[in-house]
Amino acid sequence: MSRANRHDAALDAALVENARKNEAEAFGRIVDAYQSRIIGFVSRMVPTEEDALDVAQEVFIRAYQHLDRFDSRSSLRTWLFKIAHNLCIDRARRAKRTPVQLSVSAGLQGEADWELLDQTEGPEDLVINQELRDIVEEAIASMSDKLREVLLLHEEQEMAYEEISQAIKVPVGTVKSRLFLARAHLKRAIANYQNGGEA
Repeated sequence: MSRANRHDAALDAALVENARKNEAEAFGRIVDAYQSRIIGFVSRMVPTEEDALDVAQEVFIRAYQHLDRFDSRSSLRTWLFKIAHNLCIDRARRAKRTPVQLSVSAGLQGEADWELLDQTEGPEDLVINQELRDIVEEAIASMSDKLREVLLLHEEQEMAYEEISQAIKVPVGTVKSRLFLARAHLKRAIANYQNGGEA
């Protein structure tokens, strides 16, 4: 664990301990630190912005209600994403898998294919890159929830395999295979676009 991560873990543990003592300000700092990340993840897992805000709010309500269950041996981030994962599954079951409208974050990193989205030299390149963004957006939207979730947690939230494993309760090997399949899905979509463009 890096020095920064150890510092974050110590800070999170202190915030949780203070929040357990009913210090609202301490829990408010937890919300401030993680709210944008939780909303960013949830917004790509549920059908509408309104649903995303509802689920994100529920994540922090559940966290506050169950602070006594937080085990400081795991990270606060992992615990919060585990709650978000469970709530997204519940919402998807209720919604019977309504099609999801997604937007691709500029912060999404990964295979070299992502670099194609940022290389702009002129108006023609801007058009091509916007088309690629649309292709990637559609590819992510068309993935199963299981693949999309792992891709976003690893690439956008920069979570390690072990963290994702803890958050979504699957073995590390399953995390790796889902990530491989998600990336392969994206590569295929981009390759199809490029081949079509050359035809």
